[in-house]
Amino acid sequence: MTLLESAPRTAQTSAPVLDVLAERWSPRAFDPDAVLEAGALAGVFEAARWAPSASNTQPWRFIIARRGTETFETIAATLMGFNQMWAGSAAALVVNIAVTADAEGNPMPWAQYDLGQAVAHLSVQAHAEGLHVHQMGGFDRAAISAAFDLAETFVPTSVMTIGKLGDAAALPEALREREVAPRVRLALDEIVLLNN
Repeated sequence: MTLLESAPRTAQTSAPVLDVLAERWSPRAFDPDAVLEAGALAGVFEAARWAPSASNTQPWRFIIARRGTETFETIAATLMGFNQMWAGSAAALVVNIAVTADAEGNPMPWAQYDLGQAVAHLSVQAHAEGLHVHQMGGFDRAAISAAFDLAETFVPTSVMTIGKLGDAAALPEALREREVAPRVRLALDEIVLLNN
C-alpha cells in the first residue's frame, strides 16, 4: 500500500456533487515512467475548447510539452521553488495563456477568468480520463514569454502538470507531508457572502 492509498482523497462535501468533482485533486507525485502519446490529450483540450467565455471570445491558448522534449525542458527551467523538485516527473507540462486583447487591440478584461474556466473544464475531463492535473503560479512569466516569442497580449498565467499518479513516498519529506494531508476547504458559509 502506498502513502496515497492510505489517505482518503475523495472530498468530504457538505452537499452532493458529481463524483468526478469530489475525486479530483492536485497531486505532486507523478509517475515518472508514464508516457502520454501524441493525441492522448485530445479529449482534455477538447473540454477546454468548449468552456464558456464572454461573447464566445475563447481567450485562451496553450503550449503543450510532453516529457522528453526540448519544449518540456524549456518550461521546466522557468519553474520556481518547490515546483522544480516535483513537476519534472509529470508526463506533460502545459503553459496556460490568457489572450488579453482582441485582434483590433481592444482589451478583454475577462480573459484570465475565462482561461480559468477552460482549465477547470480541462482538469475535470483529465480526471475522468484517469489523469491528474496540478496548476502552478510559481514560474517566470517573462522567461516563458521570451522563450516562446509570445505577443504582449498573450499572457502566461499558470503552468500545469498532467500525468498519471505516482508514489508520494518518492517526494521530498516536506512535499510528502502535504501530499497525504487531509483535504480541506473553507465552509460554504465562509465563501457565500449573501444567499437570499
